[in-house]
Amino acid sequence: MSTAVNDTIELTGTVSKMHTELGENGQPVSYRLPVGDESVSLNDVLGRKMRLEHTGNIFCTHCNRKTKKSFSQGFCWPCFQKLACCDSCIMSPEKCHYHNGTCREPEWGEKFCMTGHVVYLANSSGLKVGITRANQVPTRWIDQGAVQALPILRVATRQLSGFVEDMLRQDVNDRTNWRAMLKGQAAEIDLEQERELLLDKYADGIDSLLQEHGLQAVQPVSDVAPVNIHYPVTEYPTKVTSFNLDKNPVAEGVLMGIKGQYLIFDTGVINIRKYTAYELAVAIH
Repeated sequence: MSTAVNDTIELTGTVSKMHTELGENGQPVSYRLPVGDESVSLNDVLGRKMRLEHTGNIFCTHCNRKTKKSFSQGFCWPCFQKLACCDSCIMSPEKCHYHNGTCREPEWGEKFCMTGHVVYLANSSGLKVGITRANQVPTRWIDQGAVQALPILRVATRQLSGFVEDMLRQDVNDRTNWRAMLKGQAAEIDLEQERELLLDKYADGIDSLLQEHGLQAVQPVSDVAPVNIHYPVTEYPTKVTSFNLDKNPVAEGVLMGIKGQYLIFDTGVINIRKYTAYELAVAIH
């Protein structure tokens, strides 16, 4: 349900992670917040007061069953237990067990895991290494709040990307410090130089993967320039305080910016992706 009265926007429905579009020529990322079957452009409402209120309802994103608790960002317990996208190997791709014939959903695994992935370097709260499906570039970088990103390897499967990431994270962090990311712009990093240092250091490990999985399994990316990403933020918080809708159903304040999957209010921040499947009443004044 949505209404607009005297320039007030009101929407009620389940939310999911914000839809993003990379800005061109230095323009900021465009954000849309899905609410039920509708969405609202958040770039257009910067500086306005926004209120999010959890109605108490949570509906599984897979089966739409009403659930008291969300698992793995949007699933009920039965779906969390049976779906391949909720298996532990999603968080640890090097533990993929598709080849053992034990994938929860082989057809899903064929589409999402047994396909090309990218190993990348990014700068969100400092240098980090990450992996993503090739068709999720640059969405994955934006979701993490990266201000710079550079693909460094193309790999044949998700498991292989996990093997490479597992090697590289001996030197490079694989996590984003979300509080640091939300406090401002990270200092610029020479990602191309970092790529050369890492690929040189771990050349033997990559060669071992090639010998085991074939010459096309892992390929360096050298024909792509770093991507610079800008976000619609008018003011960063000096202290990061996070809203928790499970403890207090209301988050509100003046919208000062959007970065990663976070809304930045003058009163605190909220990770929208965390509340996937939550039914929210959204009002923008």
